[in-house]
Amino acid sequence: MAQTTTTTTTRTTDIALDTIAATLPTTPNFTPSPSLSHEDQIPLSLQNTPSHPHHNDENTNNARPLPLSKAGAIALIATLTGTTVVSSISTGLLTVALPRMVGELGLARGLLLWPASVYALTTGCLLILVGSIADLVGSRKVFLLGCFLQGIFVLACGLSKTGIQLIMFRAMQGIAVAACLPTAMSIITTTFASGQRRNLGLAFMGAGQALGFLIGLVLGGLFVDTIGWRAGYYMCAAANAIFFGISYWNIPLDRRILPMSWSRLGKEIDWVGAVLASTCLALLSYVLASITASVANIRDPSNISLLIISLLLVPAFIFWVGHQEKIGKPALIPNSLWRNTAFTSICLMLMLSWAVLNGMEWFFSLFFQDVQHLSALQTSIRFIPSVISGSALNIVTGFLAHKFRADYLVVITSLIAALAPLLMALVNPAWPYWYAAFWAMFLGPFSSDVLFTVAALVITDVFPEKTQALSGAVFQTLAQFGISLGLAIMASISTSVTENSDYAVKTSPEALMEGYRVTFWVGFGWMLLACMVGVLGLRRVGKVGLKRE
Repeated sequence: MAQTTTTTTTRTTDIALDTIAATLPTTPNFTPSPSLSHEDQIPLSLQNTPSHPHHNDENTNNARPLPLSKAGAIALIATLTGTTVVSSISTGLLTVALPRMVGELGLARGLLLWPASVYALTTGCLLILVGSIADLVGSRKVFLLGCFLQGIFVLACGLSKTGIQLIMFRAMQGIAVAACLPTAMSIITTTFASGQRRNLGLAFMGAGQALGFLIGLVLGGLFVDTIGWRAGYYMCAAANAIFFGISYWNIPLDRRILPMSWSRLGKEIDWVGAVLASTCLALLSYVLASITASVANIRDPSNISLLIISLLLVPAFIFWVGHQEKIGKPALIPNSLWRNTAFTSICLMLMLSWAVLNGMEWFFSLFFQDVQHLSALQTSIRFIPSVISGSALNIVTGFLAHKFRADYLVVITSLIAALAPLLMALVNPAWPYWYAAFWAMFLGPFSSDVLFTVAALVITDVFPEKTQALSGAVFQTLAQFGISLGLAIMASISTSVTENSDYAVKTSPEALMEGYRVTFWVGFGWMLLACMVGVLGLRRVGKVGLKRE
């Protein structure tokens, strides 16, 4: 189950810097297939990826992860998962309660999707910048700041008096989440050495998203018709305060060899690359959100201008980081990384899978409420199979990721997940829930939730230890961008098909279903494309998440 947003907190132990052990051994986190050549058997972090100054480990936090007891590891992962759950609850609440919130807050129809879209917008465009800063300042500090701010703005959402206030506070919450997502992954990957504990830490983060989303859906359905949707946000804020307090005492101290200084902050971060990437993502995400709200917005001159500018920033970014690599200076995401076939393929699969899953979630909700005329509570209950399967898959993948080839895991589960949009493309709205919709709900998360753990392991393995927050930012940015792009395309297709249907009343269930059905076919096609990418691009990967000797 995807989470459109995840925050996490960690288990702290007061650790003196002089206890930091020697540097990590270079034993590859990789088990080759016997049939591969010597060239194919190099680890992911070295495949087709030239060394460059930004990825050197000199004067960095490249120390052996400090050992934690079993109880300490459980406490750390539980705290991370708990904060992830809190973050996702607010998204689940919004998904179900939005129609009621629109009426109470007087939100204009044209701004209907903005409470959700602006959150993804601010999160997505700041992840890389915040991740780069966290690698120098320290993941613990940045994470705690983000966690604190998230609690403030979640509470503010519950206190909103107007629709504009809600949008503004959701935007601020997105900024706070951008500080939590990459740093949470960094804390896991720098606290736990490669192996099952790291795998489980990443897997439980994904499971927490699914669990939190379910809780938000159910609470939203209950509260909307009883004590009101605001109570859900008050509960989230209270729970966030508890986890913030726990995380303050439980997150391991940042390990840094060199002291922090403004000079290092200025020289060791690719600020130009970060600004180019963040601006491009912000502009493109804004245009996509605008199109999602109404397809007609693509004709707006301002949107056309912003779209052109964002597209021009792509080659500008590529040129800049290539230039930085050439002269031996820090490059945000070196162009050489994209020559790593496994890295590029897993990134494409991640975007496609999350685009389909989140698009499916949105259109599931519309199908149940606008076509089958179910209540918010009845709709939220129908999401339970998706959340159960998604959470279970994340946890199982954490235990088994190192036992099976990565390409087998992601391709097989993507094929299974492709059945979900196929079933909904063929569904008869008059059928009982158990005939098709239940199975579509149950099978939908198979790809994205297995891919969450596998992709996190692949991407964090490609980046050196000193830039683990940046690697987490790249991972989360790809997922967020996939969500935005998928929703925009699916919404555009659905609206266009419905408007051009033969039905006189375009808001009738029959007209709406015609648009939804085509959208489900699109999702099916995207999942097949993801399978092809996995077959072709991951065939040399072997196993990931293995324990380093």
